[in-house]
Amino acid sequence: MIKVRHATERGRTRTDWLDSRHTFSFNRYYDPRHTGFRDLLVINEDVVAPAQGFGTHSHDNMEILSYVVSGALEHRDSAGGSGVIRPGELQRMTAGTGVSHSEFNGSQAESVHFLQIWIRPERDGLEPGYEQRAFSEDDRRGRLRLIASREGGDGSVTIHQDVRVYDALLAEGDEVSYRLDGDRHAWLQVVRGAVEVNGIPLGPGDGAAVSQESSLAVKAREDAEVMLFDLA
Repeated sequence: MIKVRHATERGRTRTDWLDSRHTFSFNRYYDPRHTGFRDLLVINEDVVAPAQGFGTHSHDNMEILSYVVSGALEHRDSAGGSGVIRPGELQRMTAGTGVSHSEFNGSQAESVHFLQIWIRPERDGLEPGYEQRAFSEDDRRGRLRLIASREGGDGSVTIHQDVRVYDALLAEGDEVSYRLDGDRHAWLQVVRGAVEVNGIPLGPGDGAAVSQESSLAVKAREDAEVMLFDLA
């Protein structure tokens, strides 16, 4: 069973500096039909204007992934850490017992476009922490590249939940397949471009919840990037 979440149906927060599309209920946007999928609770597609950003705010008991599509995202945290996330880089923040941080677009000319992803941790009260890895285009071209996993295998970031996250860059006509073991579920998010999943068309920003399927075939209808979540 594959259920499509069309990009045009997502919630939206729009201000003079932020344009955010919410796949699932978030902040003031609430839809009881879309409150997450398995342990995947948030996928926000954010575009932040030049020289703007999220002021210092707090999180706890959440695994938060930030993936930059274009531009650069600066961050600072309550432990004194700071850095920049660039395209092709994934940052994992374990909020655990509590983290305060800010996220900012340091460019004076270019917007930053990124995905903010929240995943329920396997337990509360984890020690806060950060991890960041870069994944080259060559490593993701034409294949599903593991970028986050519980074990941190194959150079992926370590996430404290039974979740495996993949990213793929597909040229028009490319096809990748993925086998779902046992009672596993999946969420496919189209980062950009257009694909078909098991023959079902998906456009930019579309997502698809997958259950009771033994395998997935993802074919690019045009140049595309997809993110696949393998979930318990």
